Amino acid sequence: MEQIILGIDPGTTVMGFGLIKVEKKKMQFLLLDELLLHKYDSHELKLKKIFEKTLSIIDTYHPDELAIEAPFFGKNVQSMLKLGRAQGVAMAAGLYREIPITEYSPKKIKQSITGNGNASKEQVAGMLKNLLGLKELPKRLDSTDGLAAAVCHFFNSGNEVQTKSYSGWGSFLKENPDRKR
Repeated sequence: MEQIILGIDPGTTVMGFGLIKVEKKKMQFLLLDELLLHKYDSHELKLKKIFEKTLSIIDTYHPDELAIEAPFFGKNVQSMLKLGRAQGVAMAAGLYREIPITEYSPKKIKQSITGNGNASKEQVAGMLKNLLGLKELPKRLDSTDGLAAAVCHFFNSGNEVQTKSYSGWGSFLKENPDRKR
């Protein structure tokens, strides 16, 4: 059985994403790219672009599942709020197309890929290059972070992990009753 997993590293400056195909329990690299958002002044326009790009990826590649990096807790509340909105918009696009979504912490993704939850972006990218036989890595590593979310999901599929999964808008609201407003 073939399965396609879309991984997203949400951001309001750069959204990284990657796709893998899984066939007979083996990963195959499909795509690694990023959406550059720094040219847009309005935060609302950036969110619209994230939603549109995520829908476009879904409609083009028809992923079976979406893995997304959870916002990390930083000191800057405004940055975290913007990042959370970016993640929410990408999730909404997946939910709109009724794709199951699983959220992973940055530490969990790094741990799954490198064995070290505190690994650098460069270490994660290097391990992905080896795992998927990539010829070269992009200049910016946001796209490899998106790909890492997809690979993390593959490694954790069928395993009991501490993640949040939603199979549609109804299950999201059921798990988050405080978000109905």
